[in-house]
Amino acid sequence: MTLDLDYFKRQLEEEKTRLEGELGTIAHRNPDAPEDWVVTPPDLNVMRAAKEEVADQEEELENAASVEYNLESRLKDINEALERARQGKYGTCSVDGEPIDEARLRANPAATTCVKHGN
Repeated sequence: MTLDLDYFKRQLEEEKTRLEGELGTIAHRNPDAPEDWVVTPPDLNVMRAAKEEVADQEEELENAASVEYNLESRLKDINEALERARQGKYGTCSVDGEPIDEARLRANPAATTCVKHGN
């Protein structure tokens, strides 16, 4: 059975758009490396003398950095899957070169391995 590559490309592009939108709410693109995102610090208008407010701001920044890391990591996976599609290598296991089951790709269009070699 042949994969509907157009379907998977659409799924990947839609997820890419969604991820970039989510990233845009907490981060901005690094002008020196456009594929990299930098967390935008929250603007809490904090008085430096208020230790609790400073701690809250730092906690907010740490939370945003964690979310940004996860979103950026997923975006990297999506971009790599789109590149594999352009190269004609989409849907093949990176370990043994065998086809990745369509059900696995539907669950995770950015999958790089078959179930046997997956995590």
